[in-house]
Amino acid sequence: MVVSLGCESNSSSSMNSGMIVTGKVGEILIVCEQGIWDSPLQEVLDSSLTQWILPYLPDVATFTLTHKTESHFTQGVKRYRNTLFINIDPNYKGKLGSIVKRKDVWAKDQLVIDITGKDFNQVLETCRMGLDEVHDEFDEIEWKRLINSFSRSKTKRITDDIKSNFGIDLVLPSNAKIVTKRTNFYRVEFPPASRPIEFVGTNSQDAGEIFSGLLIYQYDYTDSTQFEFKNLLSARDTMLKYNVPYEVEGMYMGTQYSDFVYPEGNNITAANGILKGYEMRGMFMFTGLPKHATGGAFWAFHFVNEKTKKLVCLSGYVDAPPTTSWTHPLREIQAILRSVEVAK
Repeated sequence: MVVSLGCESNSSSSMNSGMIVTGKVGEILIVCEQGIWDSPLQEVLDSSLTQWILPYLPDVATFTLTHKTESHFTQGVKRYRNTLFINIDPNYKGKLGSIVKRKDVWAKDQLVIDITGKDFNQVLETCRMGLDEVHDEFDEIEWKRLINSFSRSKTKRITDDIKSNFGIDLVLPSNAKIVTKRTNFYRVEFPPASRPIEFVGTNSQDAGEIFSGLLIYQYDYTDSTQFEFKNLLSARDTMLKYNVPYEVEGMYMGTQYSDFVYPEGNNITAANGILKGYEMRGMFMFTGLPKHATGGAFWAFHFVNEKTKKLVCLSGYVDAPPTTSWTHPLREIQAILRSVEVAK
């Protein structure tokens, strides 16, 4: 059995009127009747749509799910960025269930996906066979949406500086600033963000400050062995040791090599569909002395700038309390990495 995801033409501008999407980054709204939501289908949705971004600790999910019935949805705001309708239609005649995506329905950059079957069993089987592809559709538009948002930020002075030194174009959030500037190494700091921290068992919240930024470094590219995993990690640790000191003298940013959070990587292509490279995710910590220090998550992209013959690495980092969600800041890092292009 094969379930394919179809695509309807984009909705007319009269429907969305240029409205901005609502809802949280990393959230999918499921619209279906309560009986469907309370059925075994919920477990299928959970396992397929809330995939883990490894190897972070605490766990970071690609998405969380929230639910509304169709009547509740109809009476309220319809501009949720990621919306999945699950419908049972006795008049549906297809031998297989249907999965159709629609863009810009009630808001610009909104993605709506409809799953339809003639009965519960057909809907359930359609979800089992097709939700991985649905996840990938929501995943891709999530970082593309952030690229579009950052492309409107007023960061030309900084991006021009980066372009001049590294020969690359990329997007950055508003109010980003360069805090370390060396020939082959820049550190860009993003404005601190506050997200609510949930205190388990107390039903109370507090603002958890999240610090994030981007490390950009380069070195001469000589041959393909430099892209071997151990060599990328070795170059990373050397660059961090000499360029990212901690507030305690003698300490610096390093990579965590615990079995639970050992770095992982894979090949990717940037958003332009041309630039190919190697993506790496892991945890960092401040090291150098036998003292406890803070740490967090990193997400990096390595590639060769064919014009400068340099191996370039963009490594985003997030330092946040473990009691608050890291999904949004890590998604922002992902979008920045995917936005990079070799300057023309």
